[in-house]
Amino acid sequence: MSLIEKAKNKDPDAFDGLMRTQLQKMYRIAISMLQNEEDAADAIQETVLTCWQKIGQVRNDKYFETWLTRILINQCNDILKKRKKIIYVEDIPEIAHEDNYFTDEWKEVLNGLNEKYRVVMELYYVDGFSTKEIAGMLHIRDVTVRSRMVRGRKQLEQLLNESRVG
Repeated sequence: MSLIEKAKNKDPDAFDGLMRTQLQKMYRIAISMLQNEEDAADAIQETVLTCWQKIGQVRNDKYFETWLTRILINQCNDILKKRKKIIYVEDIPEIAHEDNYFTDEWKEVLNGLNEKYRVVMELYYVDGFSTKEIAGMLHIRDVTVRSRMVRGRKQLEQLLNESRVG
């Protein structure tokens, strides 16, 4: 029986283990959207609580990660709505990633992108979600995700070219 199945049966140890496997990814997404440690921690805490309460609603275990990410994004959006404005912060704290794909340089480059492009590109390139999954998580159309990917890559190319010249 998988951790997800055990968690659905309200096994607290299995649920804890399941959340531990997702914690880095949740943190990376929350900090990318919220740019604030305290708000990211609040979003993750609310996501974990909601997940515990509603994990029985996950029909297909292979979509658990997408389901969890959607809850987290909704929590982050709720926090952003409460703030009434987005605050951009220059520095993203050090985030360890198991395969070192998300390096300091990559974080710095992504941090220079417009938020709507950064979030989509991070979910796609760093977390490996499909454009269709991202569209569902962000409540936007798939074509909008692809458009943001194109614009984000153009903005990324421009930033990289500027850093080479500068």
